[in-house]
Amino acid sequence: MIGTAFAAGLPLGVSPVDTGDLPHTGDEWLMENPYRAEVAGEDVWREALAVGESGYIQNCARCHGLGVVSGGLAPDLRFLEAEEYGDSWYVERFRSGYSQNGTTKMPAFEETLGQDAAWAIRTYIETRPDDEVMAEYVDELAELRDTLRSVGDDTDSVDPEALKSRLNEIAAEIPTMSGAPVADSIASRAAQIIDGTAEGYVHAAETLTIGLSAAH
Repeated sequence: MIGTAFAAGLPLGVSPVDTGDLPHTGDEWLMENPYRAEVAGEDVWREALAVGESGYIQNCARCHGLGVVSGGLAPDLRFLEAEEYGDSWYVERFRSGYSQNGTTKMPAFEETLGQDAAWAIRTYIETRPDDEVMAEYVDELAELRDTLRSVGDDTDSVDPEALKSRLNEIAAEIPTMSGAPVADSIASRAAQIIDGTAEGYVHAAETLTIGLSAAH
């Protein structure tokens, strides 16, 4: 589902966000993220992550940084608390934008992107993993990546459940910067991909490779 503002033509620099199968949040703006896993369930949460990542990259990353790692010119949103105060601050800025001394620092997205996209982007932002803790697992994740790469067509050479279990254990040890209970780490993403097929192992290895490259 793409917002009606797209049909009318979005302002320059704003890209439409396809919110897919996400539950519609309604016309009245909420003050708390409805897509958190503990509220909406894991399936909706993961859908919101995917939608939010795409929306963030298209509309927010140029100022707030890839992976929500700010270069210093805009607030580092990874530290925005995943609770009522953080949500209300986020909603205000998303809806109204921000100006300083007559200069627009951030455009208003309320009319152009809408509430569903807003909360999906918020979900992606608040689930960024703690980089310092991630660094503690880089070597082991690289070893797991190499194991996945080595499988090839011999899928019986590894135990998919054991690999998923270890990746999930690592994921559980990686906190978010915002205080959200679950981090969207490369460990959790790779664990979700492993399904016992050769294609799954290749995709999971690629996910770890890309994430490890970003970590460096």
